[in-house]
Amino acid sequence: MSQLLEVRNLEKYFAIKGGVFGRKIGEVKAVDGVSFHVNKGETLGIVGESGCGKSTTGKSILRLIEPTAGEVIFEGQNLLTLSKEDMRKMRRDIQIIFQDPYASLNPRHTVEKIIGEPLLVHGMTSAKERKERVIELLEVVGLQAHHRSRYPHQFSGGQRQRIGIARALANNPKLIICDEPVSALDVSVQSQILNLMEDLQKKFQLTYIFIAHDLSVVKHISDRIGVMYLGKMVELADKEELYETPKHPYTKALLSAIPLPDPDEYRERIILKGDVPSPSNPPKGCPFHTRCPKAMDICKEISPHYQLINDKHYVACHLYD
Repeated sequence: MSQLLEVRNLEKYFAIKGGVFGRKIGEVKAVDGVSFHVNKGETLGIVGESGCGKSTTGKSILRLIEPTAGEVIFEGQNLLTLSKEDMRKMRRDIQIIFQDPYASLNPRHTVEKIIGEPLLVHGMTSAKERKERVIELLEVVGLQAHHRSRYPHQFSGGQRQRIGIARALANNPKLIICDEPVSALDVSVQSQILNLMEDLQKKFQLTYIFIAHDLSVVKHISDRIGVMYLGKMVELADKEELYETPKHPYTKALLSAIPLPDPDEYRERIILKGDVPSPSNPPKGCPFHTRCPKAMDICKEISPHYQLINDKHYVACHLYD
């Protein structure tokens, strides 16, 4: 399987400003040295608590947020070195589906204009061709041709997310970053959208980075899963291996929180003590040691290396040094 995207030591620090002159007094390490790769045709899931940096990672890859440091290699090109014009052209191949289907669609534009705009930006000047493509895209995502003349407020949340998916598909991208695309939807609608995304992936040979905080949703759609904590990737493995033999104590705690469908089945629940540390003042050593049930002295001093411990299973934990 050939590699489509490689992210190396990606960092995004947000400056904290204060005082009369608004000088920099600190920084929030939202993404701190994240590395992973994505193969063609696969779905890489990224999970973690709110505020762990997963959405910032997705937006930094697309340069919707400019990263502080690192490399994002897409088909052999480092996206972080491209000019604004070259990056605009590259966005034809990399698209994003946003989390909020209410805020991500312009309420003053019709559906035809919303989906047709990316086509116009990337060179489809014929109004007739754009109209035909919009109708085709609406039908692909389960809507109808007459919906193109309506406005976003006339649709339900699930239908709006279908419009967002149609917009992302407009220019036949190779990679789609899905930033919690179902978290704002009802559970019954979530399954419809996930099934639609799986069907589209097979039909158009798409590659997904699927960002979410619901572990059961990620397991349903992903081939491999990365777990983030406080701006760092702490574990990455094939989904079956991650769910059956998690290595990092944080991953074990996350997995123990998934509700079981059988009321008679029992699983030991790992309750983490304390709160997530502030990304503006992360603890020294391993970022998880303040809440880790297996923390050792070395964890308080030295940050663990993100390393390969067996076939395709990466983990950042001193227990495996």
